[in-house]
Amino acid sequence: MNLDVVVVGSLNLDRTYTMPMLPDAGETLHATGTMVSSGGKGANQAVAASKLGARVALAGAVGCDDAGDAVLGAVSRAGVDTSLVRRIPDAPTGEAVILVDGEGRNFIVVTEGANAAAVAPEPSAAVEAKVVVGGFEVRDESVIGAAALAESVGALFVLNPSPFRPLPAAIAGRVDVLVVNEHELAEAAGVDVDTESDAALASARADLGAAALVVTLGARGAVAVADDGSVVRVPAVTVQATDTSGAGDAFMGALVARMAAGASMVDAVAFAAAVGSYSATNPGTQLSYPTLAELEGWMVLPPAVRRRM
Repeated sequence: MNLDVVVVGSLNLDRTYTMPMLPDAGETLHATGTMVSSGGKGANQAVAASKLGARVALAGAVGCDDAGDAVLGAVSRAGVDTSLVRRIPDAPTGEAVILVDGEGRNFIVVTEGANAAAVAPEPSAAVEAKVVVGGFEVRDESVIGAAALAESVGALFVLNPSPFRPLPAAIAGRVDVLVVNEHELAEAAGVDVDTESDAALASARADLGAAALVVTLGARGAVAVADDGSVVRVPAVTVQATDTSGAGDAFMGALVARMAAGASMVDAVAFAAAVGSYSATNPGTQLSYPTLAELEGWMVLPPAVRRRM
């Protein structure tokens, strides 16, 4: 199996409810719309990369239920190889409930389900890839397995530790690119990306044991910290957000797709920021991700990003 990207991660059935505002504790609100779709951070990232032209396989687990059929079908139709996804007979497919307000902000609750049984392909498996992606909606053993797979095939290991928990000691020094949002960076390293100096960001990269660090900032773009300590801040494309759920996964998928194609870190981050912005203008997660043709036809795309595509 000769691939650009292997994603080791989660697959969920997403249930999205739109409403004028997010509820306070104890408050009951009526939804103005509902949608059921394929999701999970691993599946989202795989679909985003595949729709942009990368050859992608997804390793994970779903239940032997209708939700599992639906999720696998949607991911496969997006061009992702799902032959590494396990079917688990005694666990339901993972599920996410997503509340989205009138400004595109979201509140998400996830149930693990079959994702607890996700495993990375063994290093001895007939899998070749340029980039292996790990994420934290699956258990540490799967993350460690993803790092081992990357090493065995000479691929870059890109880790998105979201939702954040302490990084397993077994992957210390094995992460080529660590991708976090600003809240995860604060939790992981105590660094505020807006107020700290570039030197503090470079120090955070070293403290987290990653060769390179990328921090996503939502509507403000992203920051890339290279292994030499250099820091580049990349703006996002300004848009009117409809639904920001899954925009971070769109960024991740675009980032690894461009890295697998040989783009520089800065160019890959700029491209990914544009894809994340595009995603936020459409409802849903995987349904909001663009193909290259759709992205190229997006008139708001700035010339500097268009030249890098």
